[in-house]
Amino acid sequence: MIATDKLSLFFSNEFPFNKEGLEEFVNTFVIKSYKKGEIILKNGNTENELRFLDKGIVREYYATNDKEKNINFYTDAGFITDFSSFTHSTATKKYQECLTDVDLRVLSKEIFSTFTNQYNCGKLFIETIFQRIVVNKETEEFNHFVNTAEELYLDIMKTKPDWLLQIPQYHIASYLGITPETLSRIRKRM
Repeated sequence: MIATDKLSLFFSNEFPFNKEGLEEFVNTFVIKSYKKGEIILKNGNTENELRFLDKGIVREYYATNDKEKNINFYTDAGFITDFSSFTHSTATKKYQECLTDVDLRVLSKEIFSTFTNQYNCGKLFIETIFQRIVVNKETEEFNHFVNTAEELYLDIMKTKPDWLLQIPQYHIASYLGITPETLSRIRKRM
């Protein structure tokens, strides 16, 4: 499946509310490729583009001078934009790093605004994305609060098994809030 097809399919499946202008909108995205280890998004920068992951793996994390905490991994086709920064023109607190070579389809905020004004679909798109982010974030925070690292690992095994095959274990350990050694002990018990 070519990149445009993945993006069109995403909109057709996830946001079927406005077909007018969809082909033109999708064709306006440009392809950007990144190498493993490159930083796509950096704390303190303002998100000025919509980024759709076509191929590769991206980790999202918070970092201070002395530690990092993984908060998400993107392995499937979908948007990886920090929508809060994008819509409010505020600095992001996140980092995004390529764990593999990555292909993105990118659209500038300026071009996105032109399309949303022309076709009146942008507000609904952003509202829908925010609703999903809030629900997912609340679920994730609740699970991290009430579940043990072992229970969280079992959940990853059930709901995101591709993570366990594609993402280094030390990144999984960071996501779970444990050391790689503790993760190794959990894996041995299973």
